[in-house]
Parts: sequence; C-alpha cells; structure tokens
Amino acid sequence: MATEEQANGINYIDAEEQEIVESLERGEWNPVSNLDEARAQAAQYAEATLKKDNRMNIRLSSRDILQLKARAAEEGVPYQTLVTMILHKYVSGRMVEKK
Repeated sequence: MATEEQANGINYIDAEEQEIVESLERGEWNPVSNLDEARAQAAQYAEATLKKDNRMNIRLSSRDILQLKARAAEEGVPYQTLVTMILHKYVSGRMVEKK
C-alpha cells in the first residue's frame, strides 16, 4: 500500500539514496577506526577534487555562448560555472546522452 507521500507524488529519496538505506539495513557498512584521520583524508580529497588550478581558453560560436548564458540564467549560476559543471560531468562519466 502506498504511503500518503507516494500517493501525492512526493518522493523524499531517490533510487540511489534508497540503495544506500537498504545497504545500511543489510549491515554492509563498517565503522571507521580513526574518525578524525578519515575526516582529514576526505577533506584533502575534496579539496584536491574541487581545486581549480589550471586555465583553459576555447573559442565558441556566439550562438553557443548565448545559449549557455540563457541556460545558466535558468539554473541561477554564472555561465562559466555551468561550462565547468558540464565538463566535469562529461569527464567523470556522469553525463548521459538523451536518446
């Protein structure tokens, strides 16, 4: 039987989050022996991942720039940030082509 939230079309967690919950319930998670060390290492990984230490210059058509700016405005981010997000998703394999 569907919950009231499901009946109203409200989903609080997506499929990936549901899998994490189920994995936790199956006991597949192990505690970290040294939490402070694990946090410090995770912070270093995050900093290295997010660090923007290289510059890249590319030439794009005016039409593409206008479309990027329009899309960025819809998303509420600067267009350079949108380009960076798109490139990151592509190179990390998280961008899926529509068919």
